[in-house]
Amino acid sequence: MHGPTTENYESKGDVMSEPSSGRVALVTGAGSGIGAAVSKRLARHGFAVVLVGRRPEPIADLADQLGEPAIALAADVGSPDDAARAIAATVDRFGGLDVLVNGAGIAISAAVADDTPEGWDQVLRTNLTGAFLMARAALPHLIARAGTIINIASTNAWQAGSGSASYCASKAGVVMLTRSLAVDYGPAGVRSNCVCPGWVRTAMADRDMETIAAAWAVDRDAAYRLATATNPLRRPAEPDDVAALVAFLASPDARYINGATIPLDGGAHIVDDSYAASQGPMALPDLITTPQPRP
Repeated sequence: MHGPTTENYESKGDVMSEPSSGRVALVTGAGSGIGAAVSKRLARHGFAVVLVGRRPEPIADLADQLGEPAIALAADVGSPDDAARAIAATVDRFGGLDVLVNGAGIAISAAVADDTPEGWDQVLRTNLTGAFLMARAALPHLIARAGTIINIASTNAWQAGSGSASYCASKAGVVMLTRSLAVDYGPAGVRSNCVCPGWVRTAMADRDMETIAAAWAVDRDAAYRLATATNPLRRPAEPDDVAALVAFLASPDARYINGATIPLDGGAHIVDDSYAASQGPMALPDLITTPQPRP
């Protein structure tokens, strides 16, 4: 039995549900990883949460876990029609929208000479155009409630990863989209901010760790230790670390934060890259075998 969907509610003619906080959030990319953690956190804070994702099953399962008034809506955020439909269904179901979290993203990428126009377009359409389309459709409703937009980008917005041109370019675009939204719609009472995680322990990052693990002949946990070797906290983030920041930005306590680009990387962005070389080769065995601290 799948979780509630907007279609279920429409066909049954249910009356409008009232979230315990009176606030409504829509989260894209809600089926897994950061998006799922954000959805759970906002639900705990009393939001009615609309779970948007391309795959129906994960968002329906999460809606089941969260219970009413969470609903699942399968949609491709890179489609103008789907984006408009997702916002319209949210407003029809709950009467308005307070928070839009643009978390949908894909990491299929390559170096420029190895990429294709189709591959480039696919990444930009999901990661950047999707955030634009969702914000564009949501803005009239967010203005009506002095709401907020929270975009999930990445530290790759300013740190170029090898073989990741389209991904990095898309995330840099999300940062500037956020700032443009903040400038243009701040006067109307809509705040827009951008969260930029570094490594986060998700299924997407696990796949990257498999590549590192193969190169070093180590397991996945050791790969995470290698990837965060110069991180002052010596570990990746957990999805709930990102969710906690998103929940804060969605709260009244963040009412004067607008246009911010917030790194969530344990301080990795402040470290001089030559630090790793200064530790010498003898540090590597300890790095691979020493367990990482857990939050």
